[in-house]
Amino acid sequence: MAAIEQTEQGLRLRIFLQPKAAQDKVVGLHQDELKISITAPPIEGAANAHLLKYLAKLFKVPKTALVLEKGELSRHKQIFVPTPKQIPAEIKAFYSA
Repeated sequence: MAAIEQTEQGLRLRIFLQPKAAQDKVVGLHQDELKISITAPPIEGAANAHLLKYLAKLFKVPKTALVLEKGELSRHKQIFVPTPKQIPAEIKAFYSA
């Protein structure tokens, strides 16, 4: 499976999350997932909320539009981005439409 999958409705991202990092950034590929590091700790949903906020900013969509499909309590997550306004350069490097 690819880290980024294009659907008719938007993009599906398979993410390996590294919480409590020095900065928010797209690190690269980690096996068949996109590795993203964020500064929030993995406590009481803070990392998930921060990840969704970060991705919403990158894709220029409202954070309420993003859907955490899998991995609420795991580092391995699947997030759906409906009709992104842009595909950021950090993601585009690993995306082939």
